[in-house]
Amino acid sequence: MPPEAKPSWFWGAYSPLGLTIALATLVVDQAHKWWMLAIYRIEEKGRVSVLPFLDLVYVKNLGISYGLGAGAVGQELLAAFAFMAAIGLAVWLARGEMNGVTAVSLGLLIGGAIGNAIDRLHLGGVADFFLLHAYGFSWYVFNIADVAIVAGVAGLLYDSLKSSRNRAANGP
Repeated sequence: MPPEAKPSWFWGAYSPLGLTIALATLVVDQAHKWWMLAIYRIEEKGRVSVLPFLDLVYVKNLGISYGLGAGAVGQELLAAFAFMAAIGLAVWLARGEMNGVTAVSLGLLIGGAIGNAIDRLHLGGVADFFLLHAYGFSWYVFNIADVAIVAGVAGLLYDSLKSSRNRAANGP
C-alpha cells in the first residue's frame, strides 16, 4: 500500500461498516435492556417461561463470564478494560487487513463490549435475561451483547480458517 493510501489510526476503508454494526449492536442491546427492566419489569416477574427451552429471568452478572470475576468492587475496572478493548478493536478495524466478515465481526465485538461496559457503570453489573435449558441442564443467563460477542468471535474464527485454507490452496 502506498504511503499516501495508508489508513489512519482510527479510520480505514472498513471503519464505516464495522462502526455501523457496533452502533446498531449497542443500540439494540441497550434498548432491550431498558425495555426489560423499565417497561416489562422482569425483576418483579421473576422467571417467565417463553418456550419449553427458553425462559426470561433477570440476573445481574458481577463477573466476566459464568459469574466468575471481580464482584461489585471491580465493575469500574472491568468497564475500563472493555472500553480499552473496544478502542483496540477499532484500531484493528482501521489499520488491519480487512474484509467484510472481519469488519462485521469486529463491529459485533465492539458493540457488545461497550453495551456490557455501560451496564457495569449504570447498573453495577451486566444485565442478563435469556436462560436456555433442556433435559434438566441450564446454560448460563446471557443478553444480546453476549450473543454479539460470541457471533463476533465465531466470525473471526471462520474468517481466519477460511483465509488459511485459501492460502494453503493457492500456495506453492
